[in-house]
Amino acid sequence: MIKKHLTACTSVLVGKAATVDGSTLIARNDDTFLPLTPQRFYVHPAEHDQPARTWTSNQNGFTAPIPSDGYRYLATPNVETEKTGEYAESGINDHNVAMSATESVYGNPNALAYDPLVENGLAEDSLQTMVLPYITSAREGVRYLGKLIKQYGSPEGNGVLFSDSQEVWYMEIVTGHHWVAQRIPDDAYAVTANQVAIQQVTFDDPDNFMFSAGIQAFVADNHLNPDHDGWNFRHIFGTSTEKDRHYNTPRVWFGQRVLNPEIEQDPQSSELPFICRTSHKISVEDVEYILSSHYNETPYDPLGHGPEELRTKFRPISMNRTQNSHVLQVHNDVPADRAAIMWLCFGVPAFSPYVPFFANVTDTDPTYRTTPRRLDDQSAYWMYRKLSMIVESHYRQFIEQDVDYVMAAKQDLRTHVAQTLAHVAQEKLSGDDLVAYLTAQNHAVTAAMRKTTTDFTNGLIEKGLTLSRLTYNMDKNL
Repeated sequence: MIKKHLTACTSVLVGKAATVDGSTLIARNDDTFLPLTPQRFYVHPAEHDQPARTWTSNQNGFTAPIPSDGYRYLATPNVETEKTGEYAESGINDHNVAMSATESVYGNPNALAYDPLVENGLAEDSLQTMVLPYITSAREGVRYLGKLIKQYGSPEGNGVLFSDSQEVWYMEIVTGHHWVAQRIPDDAYAVTANQVAIQQVTFDDPDNFMFSAGIQAFVADNHLNPDHDGWNFRHIFGTSTEKDRHYNTPRVWFGQRVLNPEIEQDPQSSELPFICRTSHKISVEDVEYILSSHYNETPYDPLGHGPEELRTKFRPISMNRTQNSHVLQVHNDVPADRAAIMWLCFGVPAFSPYVPFFANVTDTDPTYRTTPRRLDDQSAYWMYRKLSMIVESHYRQFIEQDVDYVMAAKQDLRTHVAQTLAHVAQEKLSGDDLVAYLTAQNHAVTAAMRKTTTDFTNGLIEKGLTLSRLTYNMDKNL
């Protein structure tokens, strides 16, 4: 049996016609297997004419040659790679292709019996490194990864998100060699949460579906389709268990509830739709709200006032082991050299803001680039983790102030993005001058958020010192 770490994430994907500004959005909470798995954020430079070399995973022994040329890309790997693996996780390359890897999914025993997982195959710790530097579109990302899975196999089930300025794709790898990918329609969105999500597959629609070679024959020959009609990928390859109904489906339900509050659904339904549409346009802030949520304003909120049996019934979206949460945005209304932005939250997203970073840069601030393994007073990761712990520890006393802090940050960060784009257009910056300016702006927003967050955290600590139970008020007349 193949063993893998529990990496239980939540993902949101939005097509360009469904967003307020025509941009594409892919987003995910990276929920790792430990409450603390420090991560860093850096720019991997482009590579040209490199000598022959090999990538080897220190997690499962996967080995493969690396191409001699690769594009520059953003990445958020683990710090302790020798212990936890690389897990570059999320990023955007210099062709404005965004990739988030991965949303863990689980194939059912019937399918895995005939195409078992490959122990030393291409796993999620290596996916970003093996794919993102070498693709020029979201569609090519699916094809490129599909070829790697055919060649090397997969040791686990994974959902992989791809986007560019025009398309959004979601790819689910469910057995050792079989997968399906579906394009999110331009006017639609999808929410996924550790359960096979794709439903009906149309095999003669290459614009919207891609799939592994021989998958139809595989299903037919092994009698895997349980339905009288249709070809439902979720029914054929996915699971529908008691664990799913407590751990997975409620998160999808809540995400859809946020965007379609008019639709009544059962949070434990295994038939929640994959492709959804809403009557209003979706913003970055809408996606951030979903990823930072914990069944807010429902009886299931573990931080709420509902009955104990309901507050602990479902696994929330934002968790203490969310190591980073990201929204990868590619605009359509500005030139490509400034169109891609990575909104990154290194704290628990329920309590911390998403900071925007332009992707066409050469460097990240040292406070993001050099995260230490242990808590310090300099790095962004530990700053936001510290804030999150303090707020949750005194939730009733601090949450209102924290909400105000996050809301103010959202406004300031939106203003920062707008002013940066306006300045670039006014000064007609391009080429190296543009890259240098965007890099400087990423450093500037990091410094501004560091001051704001440090001041806010210090204020909470000061207030917290008055909340001690080790206190005694003496009668002034004694």
